[in-house]
Amino acid sequence: MAYITPSLRRAVKSARRHGWNGQAGAAGGSAGPGFGKASLAAAGREGARLASMGRAEVTGKATRLGAGAVGFWRGLGPAAKGLSVLAALALGVMVLQPAQARINPAADIADQAGAPQTVLAAETDESAPREEAVLSPDQLAAQMDSMATRPAPRPDTLSVAAPQNAEGEAPAAAQRSPLSRQLLPRYVSLKGSEGNARRGPALSQRIDWVFRQSGMPLRVVAEYGHWRRVEDRDGAGGWMHYALLSPVRTAIVQHDMVELRARPDLNAGIVAMAEDGAVVRLGSCNPEWCRISGGGTSGWVPKAALWGVDLAELRD
Repeated sequence: MAYITPSLRRAVKSARRHGWNGQAGAAGGSAGPGFGKASLAAAGREGARLASMGRAEVTGKATRLGAGAVGFWRGLGPAAKGLSVLAALALGVMVLQPAQARINPAADIADQAGAPQTVLAAETDESAPREEAVLSPDQLAAQMDSMATRPAPRPDTLSVAAPQNAEGEAPAAAQRSPLSRQLLPRYVSLKGSEGNARRGPALSQRIDWVFRQSGMPLRVVAEYGHWRRVEDRDGAGGWMHYALLSPVRTAIVQHDMVELRARPDLNAGIVAMAEDGAVVRLGSCNPEWCRISGGGTSGWVPKAALWGVDLAELRD
């Protein structure tokens, strides 16, 4: 027998209570079939009645639930109602924002990459309207690269060179390095025919400058471990290992055709001429003159014509 729904079962039970006999209808007698049809009709009506009762019961339960919710809401205070509304809004934003992002995730990226960036121009007059300067993506990238340029790496602790006054003279109380216990700044010379000046005090640092003139005078301005920060007369240089430097004092002639005199006196005889850029050996110095030698010749020249010696420095 096929599956019989609960509504039909209830209808059959109700028909049996009203006098329907299932066997009489099944036997096929004259009274059986007619009574069976009437009973089935009664059973259908009973099923419809029970279904309507079930719908009414469900509707009543829903109405009671709705009335209970309305009563609960009315029973809340203003503060509780406000918090409930804010919580509902926050929940809606949390649900809708990820959904909006999933709809077109590449739209924002394309807009940021393709759209030109606008920068407000500086205002010289407060009453004047603002003007906007539009930068293309390439110009913006170049500007960011220039802003991101990093300075040359420097060690954490340095022995700083002593400052100079307006005349270029060192102060009376010279500063000594805590590492070598020698004065800073001071002059040295290049020991070999070539020396690398690096960006920082380490062999892993890049080479910024290469000195290729043996005996070239250099000025030490800082120390770090076994490294010395040096510079030439043009201010170029970097960090060099102390083994590449020599304490032998040399100087560079800064003027063309400087006269070497037999004595530190402008009236003394001229013994030779020195060209601009010539590297010479530095000898004794008084407050105004220094004795130099080179190329088999020696003589006195004004101290101001040399680079590699301070104006206030005295040498025996």
